[in-house]
Amino acid sequence: MSLIKPTRRDILKVAAAMPAFALPAAAQLGAPEGQNPGYFRFTLGDMRLTVLSDGYFSNPTTGLGINAPRDEVQAFLQAYYLDVDKGYSHTNHLLIETGEHKVLVDVGSGDRWFETTGKLVSNLEAAGLGLDDITHVVITHAHPDHIWGIRDGFDEPLFPSAEYIIGEAEHAYWSQEGLVDRVAPERQQFVVGALNAFATEGLDWVFARDGHEVVSGVALVSTPGHTPGHMSVRVSSGDKTLLALGDSMSHAWTNFAQPAWFNEGDHDGGQTVQTRLKLLDQAASERISLLGYHFPFPGVGHVQRDADAYRFVPALWQF
Repeated sequence: MSLIKPTRRDILKVAAAMPAFALPAAAQLGAPEGQNPGYFRFTLGDMRLTVLSDGYFSNPTTGLGINAPRDEVQAFLQAYYLDVDKGYSHTNHLLIETGEHKVLVDVGSGDRWFETTGKLVSNLEAAGLGLDDITHVVITHAHPDHIWGIRDGFDEPLFPSAEYIIGEAEHAYWSQEGLVDRVAPERQQFVVGALNAFATEGLDWVFARDGHEVVSGVALVSTPGHTPGHMSVRVSSGDKTLLALGDSMSHAWTNFAQPAWFNEGDHDGGQTVQTRLKLLDQAASERISLLGYHFPFPGVGHVQRDADAYRFVPALWQF
Protein backbone atom coordinates (compact mmCIF):
# COMPACT_ATOMS: atom_id res chain seq x y z
CA MET A 1 0.00 0.00 0.00
CA SER A 2 1.53 3.28 -1.13
CA LEU A 3 1.97 6.09 1.38
CA ILE A 4 2.20 8.77 -1.31
CA LYS A 5 -1.11 10.52 -1.79
CA PRO A 6 -2.12 12.11 -4.06
CA THR A 7 -0.09 10.52 -6.85
CA ARG A 8 2.64 12.42 -8.65
CA ARG A 9 0.44 12.56 -11.74
CA ASP A 10 -2.42 14.07 -9.72
CA ILE A 11 -0.17 16.72 -8.18
CA LEU A 12 1.34 17.72 -11.50
CA LYS A 13 -2.13 17.92 -13.05
CA VAL A 14 -3.26 20.32 -10.32
CA ALA A 15 -0.11 22.40 -10.65
CA ALA A 16 -0.50 22.66 -14.41
CA ALA A 17 -3.76 24.52 -13.93
CA MET A 18 -2.12 27.07 -11.61
CA PRO A 19 0.27 29.99 -12.20
CA ALA A 20 3.84 29.21 -13.15
CA PHE A 21 6.32 28.51 -10.35
CA ALA A 22 8.03 31.82 -10.99
CA LEU A 23 4.93 33.64 -9.71
CA PRO A 24 4.08 34.06 -6.02
CA ALA A 25 1.79 31.40 -4.58
CA ALA A 26 -1.82 32.48 -5.05
CA ALA A 27 -3.62 33.88 -1.99
CA GLN A 28 -0.40 34.15 0.01
CA LEU A 29 -0.90 36.79 2.72
CA GLY A 30 1.59 39.52 3.49
CA ALA A 31 3.04 40.51 6.87
CA PRO A 32 0.97 42.85 9.07
CA GLU A 33 1.75 46.45 9.90
CA GLY A 34 2.73 46.12 13.55
CA GLN A 35 2.75 43.01 15.69
CA ASN A 36 0.25 40.16 15.97
CA PRO A 37 -0.30 38.49 19.39
CA GLY A 38 2.62 36.29 20.41
CA TYR A 39 0.83 33.92 22.77
CA PHE A 40 -2.33 31.83 22.78
CA ARG A 41 -4.02 30.30 25.84
CA PHE A 42 -6.39 27.33 26.08
CA THR A 43 -7.25 24.56 28.52
CA LEU A 44 -6.73 20.80 28.50
CA GLY A 45 -8.82 19.22 31.22
CA ASP A 46 -7.70 20.90 34.44
CA MET A 47 -4.49 22.27 32.94
CA ARG A 48 -3.89 25.72 31.52
CA LEU A 49 -1.74 25.67 28.40
CA THR A 50 -0.15 28.58 26.58
CA VAL A 51 1.58 28.59 23.20
CA LEU A 52 4.39 31.16 23.21
CA SER A 53 6.04 32.26 19.98
CA ASP A 54 9.79 32.72 19.65
CA GLY A 55 9.28 34.23 16.20
CA TYR A 56 9.91 32.58 12.85
CA PHE A 57 12.60 31.82 10.30
CA SER A 58 12.86 30.92 6.63
CA ASN A 59 14.79 28.16 4.88
CA PRO A 60 15.02 27.12 1.22
CA THR A 61 12.41 24.52 0.27
CA THR A 62 15.15 22.44 -1.36
CA GLY A 63 15.48 20.82 2.08
CA LEU A 64 11.90 19.49 1.98
CA GLY A 65 11.11 15.99 0.74
CA ILE A 66 14.64 15.22 -0.35
CA ASN A 67 13.68 11.60 -1.13
CA ALA A 68 11.07 12.78 -3.65
CA PRO A 69 11.57 14.36 -7.09
CA ARG A 70 12.08 18.12 -6.83
CA ASP A 71 9.35 18.90 -9.36
CA GLU A 72 6.90 16.82 -7.32
CA VAL A 73 7.72 18.73 -4.14
CA GLN A 74 7.35 22.05 -5.94
CA ALA A 75 4.02 20.99 -7.41
CA PHE A 76 2.82 19.98 -3.94
CA LEU A 77 3.79 23.34 -2.43
CA GLN A 78 2.14 25.21 -5.30
CA ALA A 79 -1.07 23.20 -4.85
CA TYR A 80 -1.12 24.13 -1.16
CA TYR A 81 -0.60 27.87 -1.81
CA LEU A 82 2.93 27.78 -0.40
CA ASP A 83 6.06 29.48 -1.69
CA VAL A 84 7.93 26.97 -3.84
CA ASP A 85 11.35 28.42 -3.04
CA LYS A 86 11.32 29.63 0.57
CA GLY A 87 9.71 28.03 3.61
CA TYR A 88 8.30 29.89 6.60
CA SER A 89 8.57 28.18 9.98
CA HIS A 90 6.90 29.42 13.14
CA THR A 91 8.42 28.52 16.52
CA ASN A 92 5.70 27.50 18.97
CA HIS A 93 6.65 26.81 22.59
CA LEU A 94 4.28 25.06 24.97
CA LEU A 95 3.90 26.31 28.54
CA ILE A 96 2.05 23.89 30.84
CA GLU A 97 0.60 25.18 34.09
CA THR A 98 -0.58 22.51 36.50
CA GLY A 99 -0.75 22.98 40.26
CA GLU A 100 2.38 24.83 41.36
CA HIS A 101 4.33 23.71 38.30
CA LYS A 102 5.03 25.68 35.14
CA VAL A 103 6.71 23.52 32.50
CA LEU A 104 8.19 25.12 29.37
CA VAL A 105 8.99 23.02 26.30
CA ASP A 106 12.21 24.24 24.63
CA VAL A 107 13.92 27.61 25.05
CA GLY A 108 14.22 28.90 21.49
CA SER A 109 17.38 30.35 20.03
CA GLY A 110 17.67 33.71 21.79
CA ASP A 111 19.72 36.18 19.76
CA ARG A 112 22.13 33.46 18.56
CA TRP A 113 20.32 32.27 15.42
CA PHE A 114 18.02 34.35 13.20
CA GLU A 115 17.13 38.01 13.62
CA THR A 116 13.47 37.03 13.35
CA THR A 117 13.60 34.74 16.40
CA GLY A 118 14.36 35.41 20.07
CA LYS A 119 10.85 36.63 20.98
CA LEU A 120 10.14 34.02 23.68
CA VAL A 121 10.98 36.16 26.72
CA SER A 122 8.95 39.17 25.59
CA ASN A 123 5.96 36.97 24.78
CA LEU A 124 6.28 35.21 28.13
CA GLU A 125 6.18 38.60 29.83
CA ALA A 126 3.20 39.65 27.70
CA ALA A 127 1.44 36.53 28.97
CA GLY A 128 2.02 37.73 32.54
CA LEU A 129 4.89 35.45 33.55
CA GLY A 130 8.49 36.04 34.56
CA LEU A 131 11.67 34.03 34.12
CA ASP A 132 11.64 32.87 37.75
CA ASP A 133 8.15 31.44 37.37
CA ILE A 134 9.30 28.53 35.20
CA THR A 135 9.84 25.40 37.34
CA HIS A 136 10.81 22.91 34.61
CA VAL A 137 12.31 23.20 31.12
CA VAL A 138 12.08 20.26 28.71
CA ILE A 139 14.43 20.25 25.72
CA THR A 140 13.02 18.11 22.91
CA HIS A 141 16.37 18.06 21.08
CA ALA A 142 19.56 20.08 20.81
CA HIS A 143 19.12 21.91 17.51
CA PRO A 144 19.79 25.69 17.62
CA ASP A 145 16.19 26.87 17.49
CA HIS A 146 15.30 24.68 20.49
CA ILE A 147 18.27 25.08 22.84
CA TRP A 148 20.53 28.03 21.95
CA GLY A 149 18.34 30.40 23.94
CA ILE A 150 19.22 28.62 27.18
CA ARG A 151 21.49 31.49 28.33
CA ASP A 152 20.85 35.19 28.71
CA GLY A 153 23.18 37.98 27.56
CA PHE A 154 25.41 37.40 30.58
CA ASP A 155 25.76 33.67 29.79
CA GLU A 156 23.66 32.76 32.81
CA PRO A 157 20.65 30.39 32.74
CA LEU A 158 17.64 32.13 31.26
CA PHE A 159 15.33 30.35 33.70
CA PRO A 160 17.39 30.21 36.90
CA SER A 161 14.83 28.41 39.08
CA ALA A 162 14.05 25.59 36.65
CA GLU A 163 14.99 21.95 36.48
CA TYR A 164 16.23 21.13 32.96
CA ILE A 165 15.32 17.83 31.30
CA ILE A 166 16.64 16.34 28.05
CA GLY A 167 16.66 12.83 26.64
CA GLU A 168 19.58 10.72 27.79
CA ALA A 169 20.23 9.48 24.24
CA GLU A 170 20.06 13.04 22.87
CA HIS A 171 22.63 14.31 25.35
CA ALA A 172 24.86 11.29 24.69
CA TYR A 173 24.81 11.86 20.93
CA TRP A 174 25.87 15.50 21.02
CA SER A 175 28.43 14.82 23.77
CA GLN A 176 30.37 12.21 21.79
CA GLU A 177 34.08 12.91 21.77
CA GLY A 178 35.20 14.24 18.40
CA LEU A 179 31.68 14.53 16.95
CA VAL A 180 32.38 18.05 15.69
CA ASP A 181 35.07 16.63 13.38
CA ARG A 182 32.81 13.91 11.99
CA VAL A 183 29.78 15.96 10.94
CA ALA A 184 29.46 18.04 7.79
CA PRO A 185 31.07 21.50 8.04
CA GLU A 186 27.69 23.26 8.02
CA ARG A 187 26.65 21.14 11.03
CA GLN A 188 29.70 21.82 13.15
CA GLN A 189 28.14 24.93 14.69
CA PHE A 190 25.21 22.76 15.81
CA VAL A 191 27.57 20.53 17.78
CA VAL A 192 29.47 23.42 19.35
CA GLY A 193 26.21 25.18 20.21
CA ALA A 194 24.74 22.08 21.85
CA LEU A 195 27.84 21.51 23.95
CA ASN A 196 27.91 25.16 25.03
CA ALA A 197 24.26 24.90 26.05
CA PHE A 198 24.87 21.73 28.07
CA ALA A 199 27.80 23.40 29.82
CA THR A 200 25.83 26.46 30.93
CA GLU A 201 26.93 27.10 34.49
CA GLY A 202 24.35 26.61 37.21
CA LEU A 203 21.97 24.26 35.35
CA ASP A 204 20.40 21.27 37.08
CA TRP A 205 20.15 18.65 34.30
CA VAL A 206 18.06 15.48 34.30
CA PHE A 207 18.84 12.95 31.56
CA ALA A 208 15.58 11.18 30.85
CA ARG A 209 14.33 8.09 29.07
CA ASP A 210 11.05 7.23 27.38
CA GLY A 211 8.15 7.60 29.81
CA HIS A 212 9.94 9.96 32.21
CA GLU A 213 7.37 11.92 34.21
CA VAL A 214 8.31 15.59 34.46
CA VAL A 215 5.37 16.37 36.76
CA SER A 216 2.04 14.62 37.15
CA GLY A 217 0.36 14.49 33.74
CA VAL A 218 3.46 15.52 31.78
CA ALA A 219 5.67 12.75 30.39
CA LEU A 220 8.35 12.34 27.72
CA VAL A 221 7.86 10.16 24.65
CA SER A 222 10.80 8.86 22.64
CA THR A 223 10.41 10.02 19.02
CA PRO A 224 13.82 9.50 17.36
CA GLY A 225 14.76 10.21 13.76
CA HIS A 226 14.99 13.97 13.41
CA THR A 227 17.78 13.63 15.95
CA PRO A 228 18.96 10.36 17.55
CA GLY A 229 17.44 11.07 20.96
CA HIS A 230 14.53 13.34 20.08
CA MET A 231 11.74 13.50 22.68
CA SER A 232 8.15 14.71 22.42
CA VAL A 233 6.03 15.73 25.40
CA ARG A 234 2.72 14.06 26.26
CA VAL A 235 0.31 16.16 28.34
CA SER A 236 -2.70 14.42 29.88
CA SER A 237 -5.54 15.69 32.06
CA GLY A 238 -8.69 13.66 32.58
CA ASP A 239 -9.59 12.10 29.25
CA LYS A 240 -7.76 14.78 27.24
CA THR A 241 -4.30 14.37 25.72
CA LEU A 242 -2.01 16.65 23.74
CA LEU A 243 1.35 15.78 22.27
CA ALA A 244 3.94 18.53 21.80
CA LEU A 245 5.81 17.17 18.79
CA GLY A 246 9.05 19.12 18.85
CA ASP A 247 10.41 18.41 15.36
CA SER A 248 9.18 14.81 15.06
CA MET A 249 6.78 16.50 12.65
CA SER A 250 7.80 19.89 11.33
CA HIS A 251 5.55 20.68 8.34
CA ALA A 252 1.77 20.91 8.64
CA TRP A 253 1.21 19.87 5.01
CA THR A 254 3.93 17.54 3.74
CA ASN A 255 4.17 15.49 6.95
CA PHE A 256 0.49 14.60 6.71
CA ALA A 257 -0.31 14.37 3.00
CA GLN A 258 3.11 12.92 2.12
CA PRO A 259 4.20 11.13 5.34
CA ALA A 260 6.92 9.12 3.56
CA TRP A 261 8.89 12.25 2.66
CA PHE A 262 11.73 13.29 4.93
CA ASN A 263 13.80 16.44 5.06
CA GLU A 264 17.41 17.49 4.83
CA GLY A 265 17.48 18.35 8.53
CA ASP A 266 16.42 14.84 9.60
CA HIS A 267 19.35 12.87 11.02
CA ASP A 268 17.88 9.51 9.96
CA GLY A 269 15.23 9.87 7.26
CA GLY A 270 13.93 6.32 7.47
CA GLN A 271 13.56 6.45 11.24
CA THR A 272 11.93 9.88 11.02
CA VAL A 273 9.24 8.46 8.71
CA GLN A 274 8.76 5.39 10.89
CA THR A 275 8.29 7.55 14.00
CA ARG A 276 5.96 9.94 12.16
CA LEU A 277 3.69 7.17 10.87
CA LYS A 278 3.42 5.74 14.36
CA LEU A 279 2.48 9.14 15.79
CA LEU A 280 -0.03 9.88 13.03
CA ASP A 281 -1.75 6.53 13.44
CA GLN A 282 -1.90 6.92 17.22
CA ALA A 283 -3.16 10.50 17.10
CA ALA A 284 -5.88 9.63 14.57
CA SER A 285 -6.95 6.46 16.40
CA GLU A 286 -6.96 7.97 19.91
CA ARG A 287 -8.06 11.48 18.85
CA ILE A 288 -4.99 13.03 20.46
CA SER A 289 -4.38 16.74 19.94
CA LEU A 290 -1.02 17.82 18.49
CA LEU A 291 1.16 20.89 18.83
CA GLY A 292 3.63 21.37 16.01
CA TYR A 293 6.63 23.51 16.89
CA HIS A 294 6.95 24.73 13.31
CA PHE A 295 3.27 24.60 12.34
CA PRO A 296 1.37 27.85 11.64
CA PHE A 297 0.85 29.63 14.98
CA PRO A 298 -0.56 28.54 17.38
CA GLY A 299 0.12 25.12 15.83
CA VAL A 300 -2.56 23.14 17.70
CA GLY A 301 -4.82 20.68 15.93
CA HIS A 302 -5.88 17.12 15.23
CA VAL A 303 -5.13 14.32 12.78
CA GLN A 304 -7.69 13.04 10.28
CA ARG A 305 -7.12 9.99 8.13
CA ASP A 306 -7.27 10.66 4.39
CA ALA A 307 -7.16 7.34 2.47
CA ASP A 308 -3.52 6.19 2.72
CA ALA A 309 -2.33 9.49 4.17
CA TYR A 310 -3.51 12.06 6.73
CA ARG A 311 -4.69 15.63 7.10
CA PHE A 312 -3.91 18.20 9.81
CA VAL A 313 -7.08 19.81 11.13
CA PRO A 314 -6.38 23.04 13.07
CA ALA A 315 -8.17 23.23 16.40
CA LEU A 316 -10.93 25.77 16.77
CA TRP A 317 -9.54 29.01 18.21
CA GLN A 318 -11.92 30.10 20.98
CA PHE A 319 -12.12 33.65 22.32
